[in-house]
Amino acid sequence: MKQALTYSAQGLAMVRIITGGLLVFHGLEIFDGNTMETYLTWDQFSGTLGPFLAYLGKALELVSGLMLVLGFYTRLAGILVAGTFLYITFIVDGGKFWYENQHPFLFSLLGLVFVFTGAGAWSLNKL
Repeated sequence: MKQALTYSAQGLAMVRIITGGLLVFHGLEIFDGNTMETYLTWDQFSGTLGPFLAYLGKALELVSGLMLVLGFYTRLAGILVAGTFLYITFIVDGGKFWYENQHPFLFSLLGLVFVFTGAGAWSLNKL
């Protein structure tokens, strides 16, 4: 019996690259002063550590996104993504992922996918 062709490594790589690109796009907000100032008006970032956490979150989005796009230390990038977005989901957004704020929770799930699967094809990890 003939085995069906599968392209799971390439499909995983496409999901990794697109996810990384979206994270880079969101992480670039760290360079937009107006957007960052808006985040700092949120109650969740009003404390002493608020500015540090807001900038740390955006920096992690940017760095982990670049790591995913390149397929460089993909499992570490997945841990950074999952951790950052689980924090956003449950601390910043109050854990309302069933009916609100699903976007950060979905990113955390994608991060976990890369923790467990690695990079797939087309990655620096493969080199």
